[in-house]
Amino acid sequence: MKKIITAILICFFFQFSTAQTVKIVASGVKSSMRGLSVVDDKTVWVSGSGGTVGLSVDSGNTWKWMKVKGFEKTDFRDIEAFDEKTAIIMGIDTPALILKTTDAGETWKIMFEDKTPGMFLDAMEFWNEQSGIVIGDPINGRMYIARTFDGGNTWRGIPEENKPAVNEGEACFASSGTNIRKLNKSEAVFITGGKSSRVFIRDQKLDMPIIQGTESTGANSIAVKNKKIFMVVGGDFNTKDSSSKNCIITTDAGKTWTTPVVPPHGYRSCVEYLGKKNWISCGLNGVDYSTDEGQHFSWISKDSYHVCRKAKKGKTVYFAGGGKVGRLIY
Repeated sequence: MKKIITAILICFFFQFSTAQTVKIVASGVKSSMRGLSVVDDKTVWVSGSGGTVGLSVDSGNTWKWMKVKGFEKTDFRDIEAFDEKTAIIMGIDTPALILKTTDAGETWKIMFEDKTPGMFLDAMEFWNEQSGIVIGDPINGRMYIARTFDGGNTWRGIPEENKPAVNEGEACFASSGTNIRKLNKSEAVFITGGKSSRVFIRDQKLDMPIIQGTESTGANSIAVKNKKIFMVVGGDFNTKDSSSKNCIITTDAGKTWTTPVVPPHGYRSCVEYLGKKNWISCGLNGVDYSTDEGQHFSWISKDSYHVCRKAKKGKTVYFAGGGKVGRLIY
């Protein structure tokens, strides 16, 4: 009887662990895509290197690919979309740029441009269609932060004295556009990596027990379930298969942290909360899925992706990375 029960449990675990897969819905795109915004179950935008932007309005079955005219060499590492016609893209540096389209990418207008030496934008986050924030690497020891209150049409940097000070060698990774997230209706939380890796909440700077100490290590992405429960992933992108100190979880807004029993299976550049107890994370060597608040992660795909995002108005989950886009199949 014990053998029968064991066999049943093994079969159940196998079915459970392979219940989710990732289907590639676009491939062969000559761009390293790190920007991803999923409006609803049908509407998804992606952005990346080489001035590339992609749009699908039929759940990824067909795609409109475009090069932003005049910005064919710009790396657009983050994108925020509001519908099938309106989207904002972020160019990281030389110069730092934010552009907006209201006609499905046919034309783009520059809404922000900064040629300051050292400017390097990392990620954007929006609370709603009007209010948003962009974060950039430190200049003179302070993180760059700017806000918009008119849908990205204008951006204004916060006062210098209000910009968070960071340690030497501490910055953000522009790896998936998810190192800053909304915490509530008016506040945001962001994470840093590198020689120091911390979470910044209001005026708090809280240490994190994630791998850190070199330029290639630290936190890459944060996902927020509620005002107390966050998950942070990262690792060392030079050792993509290492799962050492690559995922941490807090249930008290960063005061204390725990690590998974079975962590994601390597360096991870993005994590997303999916609802209930479900979380998903992706990186250079694949995708991991958890159904128990991040205590155990199953390796559901070994395809490389930089970013994963759930639909703002829906349940569909998409992935982007390299020259491909994927969709989670439940």
